[in-house]
Amino acid sequence: MTATVDLYHQYDASPDAVWDVATDFAAFADVMDGIVTFTGMPTEGRCETGQVFDVQVRLFGKLPPQDYHMEVEFCDDTARVFQSRERGAGIKRWDHRLTVQPHGNGAQLHDHIEIDAGVLTPLYRLWAKFVYSKRHKPRLALLGLSDAT
Repeated sequence: MTATVDLYHQYDASPDAVWDVATDFAAFADVMDGIVTFTGMPTEGRCETGQVFDVQVRLFGKLPPQDYHMEVEFCDDTARVFQSRERGAGIKRWDHRLTVQPHGNGAQLHDHIEIDAGVLTPLYRLWAKFVYSKRHKPRLALLGLSDAT
């Protein structure tokens, strides 16, 4: 059983600025704060093609840690496209493609997630919608934008 989630967020910032925030490890920690903690993830630097991370995840920073594997299949700064393949914590496959494109006077960030977690796939689909929606507000702050964007 698989599920797909597509979320779009607009920002009154340049596509390059949004891309820089979306692929920065320190920013990743900020946008995930209070949602999921990752032990073993870099806290500085940027996403790059070929990176592999075996980490532990804790939902809301409180639940017991779970092993999680993440691979950056590609990260193209010119096209502003990122693709990861992930698994662990009950998930067989979590493929995430993030794209940043010009939109009006700013940028649009598109998260496309494909999930296979067996019978738990519908639950993880809801979780993906929650997590990726929650990243929007902290990204606004990192970009120096207001919530009204």
